[in-house]
Amino acid sequence: MQKISFDPGLTQQFTAPFRRVINKDGSFNVHRRGTTWRDVHPYLHLINMSWSRFLAVLFLGYLVVNTLFAGIYFGLGPDQLQGGAGSTAFGRFLSGFFFSAHTLSTVGYGNISPKGLAANVVSSFESLVGVLGFAVATGLLFGRVSRPSARIGFSETMVVAPYQDVTSLQFRVVNQRSNSLMELEVRPMLMTVETGNGQPKRTYQMLKLEREKVLFLPLTWTVVHPIDGESPLWGKTAEDLARLQAELLILVKAYDDTFSQTVLARHSYRHDEIVWGKRFAPAFFVDGEGDLVLEVGKVGELA
Repeated sequence: MQKISFDPGLTQQFTAPFRRVINKDGSFNVHRRGTTWRDVHPYLHLINMSWSRFLAVLFLGYLVVNTLFAGIYFGLGPDQLQGGAGSTAFGRFLSGFFFSAHTLSTVGYGNISPKGLAANVVSSFESLVGVLGFAVATGLLFGRVSRPSARIGFSETMVVAPYQDVTSLQFRVVNQRSNSLMELEVRPMLMTVETGNGQPKRTYQMLKLEREKVLFLPLTWTVVHPIDGESPLWGKTAEDLARLQAELLILVKAYDDTFSQTVLARHSYRHDEIVWGKRFAPAFFVDGEGDLVLEVGKVGELA
């Protein structure tokens, strides 16, 4: 059988052992170096970071801005803020901090107000900063909430199990959310490292599936690749896959009925995440009322 290999964008050049191409969270195992500040887009970082980090960044930014303006009000002197005089320097700084918080959010309780020209100029500028800052924060929050994303779960391992008259490579996918995913398509690709002319080289080969598409995913989908004479895995053992540093790269595409947009998910399995001679256990059952019950936590369990 002639190998048909191509470069999917992950390079065929290979110089040293590596951990994996795609991390377990779906991100590519690529670290960028040599970028300049012009190449860094804050929006991309803020929209892609976790919710805990995003909220922490917002809170930290709020503290930093108010602390900065509090320092300015403190430096202007005690006569610039009416009602902001404190018995100690720290008390005056706290008054400036809370006045800054009132001004930044345009609340303005009235217990502290700018008195001199300098304080009025600074507070006017801070009001503008507050309006623009909260507009940006609101846009980021809306962008994170409204952005379509897939929570497609993958089984922890792949299995090599009997299939009709041959064996097959199998893994499971499941929709971990309650929304509807339709027209799912899976494209698996085998990546191996082979040596030619004394130089290691990555080789990529698409795997043919029993079924490449399903219309709905209310339950689980066991994706099956028959290991027949046309499969690049034909005749391979676990030791062969380890020697070839084999990794299965998975791309899942589906239509999200809630957002009316296409969503994508990536995953990968290394050779040491393949279990030989096992099957997946059932992940759903029929209850007493005749309804199907999906147990998401049992998607990757082996029989």
